[in-house]
Amino acid sequence: MNRAKILIILLTSFALNASAQTKKTVSPEEAKMNTFIDKLMARMTVDEKIGQLNLPSSGDITTGQANSSDIGKKIEAGQVGGLFNIKGVEKIKAVQKVAVEQSRLKIPLLFGMDVIHGYNTVFPIPLGVSCIWDMSLVQKTARVAAIEASASGINWTFSPMVDISRDPRWGRISEGSGEDTYLGSQIAAAMVKGYQGKLQANNEILACVKHYALYGAAEAGRDYNTTDMSKVRMYNEYFPPYKAAVDAGAASIMASFNEVDGIPATGSKWLMTDVLRNQWGFKGFVVTDYTGIPEMIAHGMGDLQTVSALAMNAGIDMDMVGEGFLGNLKKSLAEKKVSINEINRACRLILQAKYKLGLFTDPYKFLSTERAEKEVFNAENRQVAREISAESFVLLKNKNNILPLKKSGTIGLIGPLADNTANMYGTWSVAALFDKSVTVLQGLKNALGNDAKILTARGANFLADSAMEQRYVNVHNPTYKRNPRSEEEMIKEALKVAEKSDVIVATVGEGSEFTGESSSVTDIQIPETQKNLLKALAKTGKPVVLVLFTGRPLALKWEEENIPAILNVWFPGSEAGNSIADVLFGKVNPSGKLSTTFPQNVGQVPIYYAHKNTGRPLAEGKWFEKFRSNYLDVSNDPLYPFGFGLSYTSFSYSDIKLSSNTLTKGKTITASVTLSNTGKYDGKEVVQLYTRDLAGSITRPVKELKGFQKVSLKAGESKTITFAISENDLKFYNSDLKFVAEPGDFQVFIGTNSRDVKEASFSLK
Repeated sequence: MNRAKILIILLTSFALNASAQTKKTVSPEEAKMNTFIDKLMARMTVDEKIGQLNLPSSGDITTGQANSSDIGKKIEAGQVGGLFNIKGVEKIKAVQKVAVEQSRLKIPLLFGMDVIHGYNTVFPIPLGVSCIWDMSLVQKTARVAAIEASASGINWTFSPMVDISRDPRWGRISEGSGEDTYLGSQIAAAMVKGYQGKLQANNEILACVKHYALYGAAEAGRDYNTTDMSKVRMYNEYFPPYKAAVDAGAASIMASFNEVDGIPATGSKWLMTDVLRNQWGFKGFVVTDYTGIPEMIAHGMGDLQTVSALAMNAGIDMDMVGEGFLGNLKKSLAEKKVSINEINRACRLILQAKYKLGLFTDPYKFLSTERAEKEVFNAENRQVAREISAESFVLLKNKNNILPLKKSGTIGLIGPLADNTANMYGTWSVAALFDKSVTVLQGLKNALGNDAKILTARGANFLADSAMEQRYVNVHNPTYKRNPRSEEEMIKEALKVAEKSDVIVATVGEGSEFTGESSSVTDIQIPETQKNLLKALAKTGKPVVLVLFTGRPLALKWEEENIPAILNVWFPGSEAGNSIADVLFGKVNPSGKLSTTFPQNVGQVPIYYAHKNTGRPLAEGKWFEKFRSNYLDVSNDPLYPFGFGLSYTSFSYSDIKLSSNTLTKGKTITASVTLSNTGKYDGKEVVQLYTRDLAGSITRPVKELKGFQKVSLKAGESKTITFAISENDLKFYNSDLKFVAEPGDFQVFIGTNSRDVKEASFSLK
């Protein structure tokens, strides 16, 4: 044997030993799972493996149709891995029975649903929940939703949606957590933990993080539209919430509809494999969005066989509705356009998810009639919803302390949302019990009893145009009834009520389906017919409280200038009326803070606090200066900045005290303020910490949120609030996409919102 061969043998032996030594240690439970799945997959045909990758919608399948329906026949043939849009213990049990008792291999199904902000007990829309700024409560919303959904047979939710969005024209901004990377990341992790727990109990379900990636940056705010941005921006501003969810253990990811770098996300190997799996270490499975694979045909990526192969090779594991995998992968395998290794990979990941849920041990684990009766929409869950809804409200204005209202006199409750069961929930409330929603009128009655008189008037329809109103309002719940009277007649009636009232509560804004999927708009003002009602009420001289329902930031410049009190309640959910009454009458002091910037008008969009400076920035406090970055007709300032929210009490901040003006790598410094409740009410304040990197290798934002604490203070009480700042808090992705903290000078800001802050400076050495 010559020296070259001996050297090759020695090097090969060394490499094998090194690989064995560095191989990750597999836990006994994981080893048991792998053995089980290995044996199962050894018995599976190619068709059955591909069948596990198919996720159809249940359609209108009923208990009696479970065997005879087209889907039932496919399940029996091993051509379905899961179903969605089916709910209820009896229905799901009948379908699961077909899978585990009539199919050849008896593989159980996953059952998914859009449990977006609650199941039967509905919480505020996600944008509203993001304004709570309390991760324990955010996690609790997901925990209650998982308990209720799992009690009804659901074991997989298509939530949380973690897309960063800075464009209120985009309807799906209502489903996310706003504009900020840091806050969005904290919420993403909390929601995953709330849904999944340890994935052991029968009330813990799979989370599905969506929409990966960049869906919230659709051009022109138009849903499904093109997205285009630099990788530096992706990594620094839009990717972190997805990664935070992965780091929290998310079991599944949903691909987005938009393209990224010229390739639809559903077909992007860079997104699904290079970033998600190789860089972030994601171990779960990836599902498309609804018909995401065949939609790549319209993008111009080829025919159905071509795009199905593209998705498989990119790293997609499950095909929602499109059936591109079911009808084409076997042919592509024969033509060597996909490999059996890719099909095996995807199949294994689906089977692993089912194993981790415990479905192979007990396929009926989530099907308990007793749990469904006791744990769904019970008094305890509704109380949680009531408390969390009140925490999400943002007090935008309270001139002359009109709020809280007194429980006396006569209250004029006016507006299309005053007694409207259909529009208390907001978008994606697919399991809501609409007939059991608490309206504003009912909530006020519950709070007042006989202490005050309530007079009501409709005042306006949502929109002047009846055809447009139908398109906006009645998507999932066609119970809303338009008032046939003219605008003039309705306002005249409202003014008669106003004349007899001591205070006017005007419930106006958007309907539930004004936002959500496929609900993009170009006008983000309160609709004209409702604004006309507000203008008429304002002219009466009576104090007006605007209770604003909305699923997006609105342009409220006229309202801010003319209405004395504005309480933004988003869409509060099941306990809407009770939680609104709790805040209006001071039982709860509002403490919500905006997770999005509110513009003065739509022409400022996109507007967000963490913007970058130009080379010609407008001087602070200036409206306009020639040859500077500004508008001719409006200032650069938002109407309400990110993090903004008032209270019935007042808070004061001391100057910032730093433990050191120098931060050494590997160490920490602390930044402290004394927070004082200087008002007459007990209250909660969200203390917010921001930093600014004054000079970097790439341009850096003028402010970045790096921490927050929600603090309860009694009237007259003070507390010292301390934040630790480390090198990790200052890291960012540079032009080489390396995650670094660069030495230099920094500013630190602490305050009540992104605009009104105290300031100090330190250096990173």
